[in-house]
Amino acid sequence: MRKLITGTVATALLVAGTSFAHHSAVMFDDAKEITVTGVVKEFQYTNPHSWLLVDVEEEDGTVTTWGFEAEGPSTLMRAGIRKSDLSPGTEVTISGHPMRDGRPAALWTTATRADGKVFNPGEGFQIR
Repeated sequence: MRKLITGTVATALLVAGTSFAHHSAVMFDDAKEITVTGVVKEFQYTNPHSWLLVDVEEEDGTVTTWGFEAEGPSTLMRAGIRKSDLSPGTEVTISGHPMRDGRPAALWTTATRADGKVFNPGEGFQIR
């Protein structure tokens, strides 16, 4: 019986460690924050992570698609964020912690629609 319990605990710790590593945000620089304004291209409201893709027009007229990562739909719903809130074509100013390697992507912290409505995915972690 003792071996069964030890094996079960060891397996649980291994799975927990792997799960924690999967959710690492080490690719984002949490010491920096960027803000861009653009138009929603697509909202991938999916598990395990959602992505809000925003087309940003650069000064030279070219368009860069920025990707903003957030948690999955259940966390976003707890934060009051529905897929329909940020449909394609919606103008948005969005902030996040940028990728360390310079790619146009970030960990989403806040987004504000042109009508002033603010979306904070982190609110989905708060117990109400």
